[in-house]
Amino acid sequence: MYRFLFSSKWLGYLLLAAIFATACVFLGRWQMDRRAETLAEINRVVANYSAEPISFPEARDQFNSLDPAREWTQVELTGTYDVAGQRIVRNRPLNGQPGYEVVVPFRLSSGETVVIDRGWLPIGNKNPGSPDSVPAPPGGEVTAVVRLKHPEPTLQRGAPEGQLASIDLAAYSAQLGYPLLTGAYGQLAAETPPAAQMPVAFPKPSTEEGTHLSYSLQWFAFGVLMFVGFGYAARQQARNAAIDAEDDDDPSTGGDMHSAVTPARRRPAPPRKRKKATSEEEEDALLDAQGY
Repeated sequence: MYRFLFSSKWLGYLLLAAIFATACVFLGRWQMDRRAETLAEINRVVANYSAEPISFPEARDQFNSLDPAREWTQVELTGTYDVAGQRIVRNRPLNGQPGYEVVVPFRLSSGETVVIDRGWLPIGNKNPGSPDSVPAPPGGEVTAVVRLKHPEPTLQRGAPEGQLASIDLAAYSAQLGYPLLTGAYGQLAAETPPAAQMPVAFPKPSTEEGTHLSYSLQWFAFGVLMFVGFGYAARQQARNAAIDAEDDDDPSTGGDMHSAVTPARRRPAPPRKRKKATSEEEEDALLDAQGY
């Protein structure tokens, strides 16, 4: 009944279904991996973002090589800003708006220097390619609370003088001409004394999981439905073949295998036409009638 499944056409259909289902499984697992990354980030934010700040000696190793589990950890620093080393970082959108971020070296009381990202600035209207103004950090000794962030990779593009293409701490250190701790930088949470003007503060990272789980389940469902559709098509093909076979066996449908032969009726033979009697035959008939 289902021998047609071994035909080249149906084997081709099965191969296409398997390829499609494999692609769906791959995409579903990719979405699950993205969900796992998102959940890990959410857990870091929940655990570290609002936790009690730790001191620089406790966090020093993190500034050399940041453990991903310690991202967003709050650290309290004491030192002074190097205003001459201040830079703005290009192409930093916030809430859908283009802009910049302001990074400044922060020389600690221990003599080491870290980088603090003080906030966001919108694009300027006066000078293309730069903000209208950059708020200066407070002078003198400052106590800053920062949240640890990973440095960014080098980008294959340049930036005008006084700007950076990314927060690449090694490249930043090369520009400054003195060493920085390059394993992490700090995103400013608070500082004392406060500056007269401040860049826009960074919003708290989202703790929403997003749609990765639903997308993953949809891809897995598409893979299963492909085989369901293949099975349905095969069943319909088998039913149609069975109906065709029944029609071939039914005499009333003119089947060839066991059709009954109805004998043909013979047409009655047409009556023979009599020949016209001759005069002698008429005389003989008349004499026969009179008894002669």
